[in-house]
Amino acid sequence: MVAAHTSSHSSESAEWIICLDKRPAERSGEDVDIILARLKNVKAFERFHPSLLQQICLCGFYECLEKGITLYRQGDIGTSWYAVLSGSLDVKVSETLSYQDAVTICTLGTGTAFGESILDNTPRHATIVTREFSELLRIEQREFRSLWEKYHQCMAGLLAPPYGVMESSCSADRMPDKENISNNAFVSVSKHQNKTSFIENPAKPHPKCISQVPSEKILRAGKILRNAILSRAPHMIRDRKYHLKTYRQCCVGIELVDWQMQQSSCIHSRIQAVGMWQVLLEEGVLNHVDQELSFQDKYLFYRFLDDEQEDTPLPSEDERRESLEELQDTLLLLSQIGPDAHMRMILKKHPSERAADDLEIIYEELLHIKALSHLSTTVKRELAGVLIFESHAKAGTVLFSQGEEGTSWYIILKGSVNVVIYGKGVVCTLHEGDDFGKLALVNDAPRAASIVLREDNCHFLRVDKEDFNRILRDVEANTVRLKEHGQDVLVLEKSISSSQTPVHGASSSHYKYKVMSGTPEKILEHLLEMMRMDSQFTESDSALDDFVLMHCVFIPNNQLCPVLMAQYPFRTVTASQGSAQEKLDYTLNNKRRVIRLVMQWTAVHGDHLQEEDVSVTFLKEFLMAVCNDAKAIPPLRDHLTELERIVKRNAEDATSSQKKHKILLRQFSMGDEKLHKRQPIKSNDEILFKVFCCDHTYTTIRSPVAASVREVISAVADKLGSAEDLLLVNLSSSGEKVVFKPNDVSVFSTLTVNGRLFACRRDQLDSLTPLPEQEGPSSGSLASFELMSSKDVAYHMTSYDWELFHCVHELELIYHTFGRKNVKKTTVNLDLFLRRFNEIQFWVITEVCLCSQLSKRVQLLKKFIKIAAHCKDYRNLNTFFAIIMGISNPAVSRLSQTWEKLPSKFKKFYGEFENLMDPSRNHRAYRLTVAKLEPPIIPFMPLLIKDMTFTHEGNKTVIDNLVNFEKMRMIANTVKIVRYCRSQPFSPDSPLASKNHPEVRSYVCQLNVIDNQRTLTQLSHGLEPRRS
Repeated sequence: MVAAHTSSHSSESAEWIICLDKRPAERSGEDVDIILARLKNVKAFERFHPSLLQQICLCGFYECLEKGITLYRQGDIGTSWYAVLSGSLDVKVSETLSYQDAVTICTLGTGTAFGESILDNTPRHATIVTREFSELLRIEQREFRSLWEKYHQCMAGLLAPPYGVMESSCSADRMPDKENISNNAFVSVSKHQNKTSFIENPAKPHPKCISQVPSEKILRAGKILRNAILSRAPHMIRDRKYHLKTYRQCCVGIELVDWQMQQSSCIHSRIQAVGMWQVLLEEGVLNHVDQELSFQDKYLFYRFLDDEQEDTPLPSEDERRESLEELQDTLLLLSQIGPDAHMRMILKKHPSERAADDLEIIYEELLHIKALSHLSTTVKRELAGVLIFESHAKAGTVLFSQGEEGTSWYIILKGSVNVVIYGKGVVCTLHEGDDFGKLALVNDAPRAASIVLREDNCHFLRVDKEDFNRILRDVEANTVRLKEHGQDVLVLEKSISSSQTPVHGASSSHYKYKVMSGTPEKILEHLLEMMRMDSQFTESDSALDDFVLMHCVFIPNNQLCPVLMAQYPFRTVTASQGSAQEKLDYTLNNKRRVIRLVMQWTAVHGDHLQEEDVSVTFLKEFLMAVCNDAKAIPPLRDHLTELERIVKRNAEDATSSQKKHKILLRQFSMGDEKLHKRQPIKSNDEILFKVFCCDHTYTTIRSPVAASVREVISAVADKLGSAEDLLLVNLSSSGEKVVFKPNDVSVFSTLTVNGRLFACRRDQLDSLTPLPEQEGPSSGSLASFELMSSKDVAYHMTSYDWELFHCVHELELIYHTFGRKNVKKTTVNLDLFLRRFNEIQFWVITEVCLCSQLSKRVQLLKKFIKIAAHCKDYRNLNTFFAIIMGISNPAVSRLSQTWEKLPSKFKKFYGEFENLMDPSRNHRAYRLTVAKLEPPIIPFMPLLIKDMTFTHEGNKTVIDNLVNFEKMRMIANTVKIVRYCRSQPFSPDSPLASKNHPEVRSYVCQLNVIDNQRTLTQLSHGLEPRRS
């Protein structure tokens, strides 16, 4: 179950933990299904056979560890094997077995596994320490050995050597010989037979193709495309003459791209089509007549593999008909794998041959690699120009050996490697997105470990030492540090202006200075100085926009307002130099800059300013100061009207808001949602909310949305007559309890879909049980639902979801990322939008699992797939994902009889939708799709939240007592995606827009669901019992 999390806990994510906490003998079939649903999404298990994974569900244990906990020490005799479910752990190795001199050689992230030494009782090769809060799956030695004996063939190659398959048969005490790898930078061929690896060196000629033997899938794709061309445009494949030479049976690159774009709506650009043809070229199914390895959208000649032989027969009528039937599926397949092939093609070019578009594509890829998340934008762009693609075909290939000089830094693009140390064996495994080899370059020291390929066909990005050092030198050389009293107060990075073409001996006017870090006051001062008053928008103003958006993290309004007032000059400059007019112009421009900033600040923060008296007071004082100055400096009057309007609106709204919070405004229960258009919920809005006791009686309290738990308990105590030892608890329908902390705020909106708020004493906590109403419906809504048009449902869902999405303020995304408690703000509108995502998933599962009739269940599945398709057409990607994830839930996906009767057309649609949801390469398929859409868009919000969290956790907020403004810029860029998605109103060009369907609107606003995964799994088993 993929859930959009509104808090650190959720019932659906904790259900599997409850199951794992049971003794293995007590776990039921439903328990195993619930655990299996979670583990299927864990990277460490993605290649495990389903039967093996099911056994792991029966014998595994759940462990959660705080930061800094030592799991085991080097030299210990192991008792368990582990897989990392979340968090990360440091691997520390000591030459003396003393923990004090242990060196961290790498970090194990989510999806890694370790501890195979328990198979032969060898001592642990390293010390493992949690780097942050981490969740692990643990399997004890006896069970792990039993799994190894039973599933040896499945596990060989999945576990780290020496237990997995390695061609060189490495043991823990003997590393593969360095002779296995040639020093040739072009192709490294070992002295062992059948071990070759291919390393692209852009300076040398290319071999014919990466994959000398085409895969059956791509071979078939090439045959289908050739047959389709011969059927629809036979003139494209013919003998061609060029410079007195005849090239037999060739196509032209530009014509191939033109033809492909006419065949399918899934091909949106010529670049995309080039990537699709590149797939065929890489595998040798299509060949350039001069054996070039890059497909180009030019007048160049290419020949299909089938046309290499002179006597190749033309396809028969049956083959032509079959190829045309399969053409769309083939184009879809190539469109999914084309971007990777296009990326490889770019990376194989010599850096000097990469065009600006090539560098931008590489840079976009680097944004989503976790090993690079802490690097500045400038460094990532520099890396885009020097990265080299490297691939190796065989597991067991040694990339480099311990003790060698470090010559390159590597990032894993695909596959995994083992980190091996002499005498200790494999100490850890690194996966896609991890990096290695940097330490030896930074310290100019020998390699601390050997790196051995763990699987076939691994791809890497490589940065060579010379480029690595140059980038570091350039970064330092282009770093400008402003000091006060001997301390850095502002750090700027110099780079070539994007608006200028760099030439030899470029003047300083071709450079720009970007803020990297600084004190809040100095950052603001610098950005104001850089603001240009002669244009509507400049790159400097973009940084100022980032400051306005992100300042709540490092300088809240109560501190910012005095700083803004200090930046506004109250008198004209009195310097001795310059004419009176020059002094007046200087003062006028400084005042205008601050006025413009204040206007931008009010535009971004909107109604949020009214919630703080300090902001409203500042605006009144600022207006008064500008009014006084306008008497002496007439040009300032140009800004007065707009400034007066802003101040008046905020002052009036603040006053009415203070009155408004005295009456009931909101009820968060989706079931009570009325049909009127939703309005954003403010933190001082009040709600009536039921708080239940352990005997299921309740008291209704009236409380501000932003109330703290302490305040809520006080309100409950006034009704119950005692506040002694009272706890506030979120009780889910599955019985999971989350006890809120006294300082938690706005807890009303963080409840799970069917969650309820309970108040009880600590000694009553164990006796809390869910209310009957939390169980959800006992029968589905098929009777009314099946009468509704799928398009109507999708339209009204999108309309309602757009209202919820539009209520989410940009700042709520920032509060959510940095923690509401830390910024003392609420995220109620965002919480409700994320809860809607979970609600729609459960709605899909609930309706299917409550439909007892097989034929009706098949119709229901078809209907949900159609609704998902319409939501995608409406660009409601959030609901589209929620529906498809609901269908993918084990409670639905296990219904084999239902799926068997689903028409192949709908299976195909569902397969396409699942491919769009493919999480590999950081959801690349989704990102490529959404990049082509125009607003309005309702994006897949959990992924945006993940992106912001990824940036937040990978970068420090404060570095050397200075605000890391580069981090602020990266997070602001993600927030601006939301801004872009909402830059146009939702008004689809559809006849539905003029129709009124109150019954459909009412239905989609009041979905009645079961949110207990266990209950849903039991219902699923009741519909179609497990086959023996």
